[in-house]
Amino acid sequence: MPNIVLFSGSSHQDLSQRVADRLGLELGKVVTKKFSNQETCVEIGESVRGEDVYIIQSGCGEINDNLMELLIMINACKFASASRVTAVIPCFPYARQDKKDKSRAPISAKLVANMLSVAGADHIITMDLHASQIQGFFDIPVDNLYAEPAVLQWVKENIIDWKDCIIVSPDAGGAKRVTSIADRLNVEFALIHKERKKANEVDRMVLVGDVKDRVAILVDDMADTCGTICHAADKLISAGSTRVYAILTHGIFSGPAISRINSAGFEAVVVTNTIPQEEKMKYCQKIKVIDISMILAEAIRRTHNGESVSYLFSHVPL
Repeated sequence: MPNIVLFSGSSHQDLSQRVADRLGLELGKVVTKKFSNQETCVEIGESVRGEDVYIIQSGCGEINDNLMELLIMINACKFASASRVTAVIPCFPYARQDKKDKSRAPISAKLVANMLSVAGADHIITMDLHASQIQGFFDIPVDNLYAEPAVLQWVKENIIDWKDCIIVSPDAGGAKRVTSIADRLNVEFALIHKERKKANEVDRMVLVGDVKDRVAILVDDMADTCGTICHAADKLISAGSTRVYAILTHGIFSGPAISRINSAGFEAVVVTNTIPQEEKMKYCQKIKVIDISMILAEAIRRTHNGESVSYLFSHVPL
């Protein structure tokens, strides 16, 4: 693959290395450091003049620092005469702040979109946006990839009686995602309606659907403090489910999340590696990881070669 340079930000080096290995490329030389006043400094260590540049940086860990680092890297490459700069952001930061749900609330996802555009990004590749309308916040092309094909593959390979399972959405917002997976597996789906008192705190839950004597698979795009999915798991077990799995694209797992998962009745909590999970797995045996580096790598390869990316919406690259 000529005229391509792949850089990694400091948020998820392991994923970047997997993508580079899959493409048969070396990661470009870049040094990121902080001055004593905590300003971020980036030095690009090789020529990018006329090259197609891809920068992999996930919105996790020290989110604000990593976002700033990504913006500076994009800008540095743009000023170094790169022909095109693509930001590969597996987990998009601030994606949950995508609408004015109360007066004087910011739409921070739109602000991040503007910042990426102003920094000089020509194209964005991301995965399972919290709301797919966020693509409309950009005036540049956005490829929103789906973890769904990898999830379906995991279900078929790891859940023995998957043909008799039921796919469950822990909230009404995820109904579309759940019906899509249920249709592809040709199984039934259920829905949990939740009422929140305030953010990150669920008041009560109502289950719509019959899960008695079935394996229940909770599907969501992200889990942060895990209050919702742990409540949902308890609800499903009390409604007669034999086993409960949770499958999440972005396992943020902040605050009390790990202790909640350990004390909930999950068989397994399956996440993708859009966010590094090695540390969390040390404290929680239930966390299993699906590798999605091949989906990102194939998206980069197809984008670079000017091929269609839509194949990846329904297939896992071999």
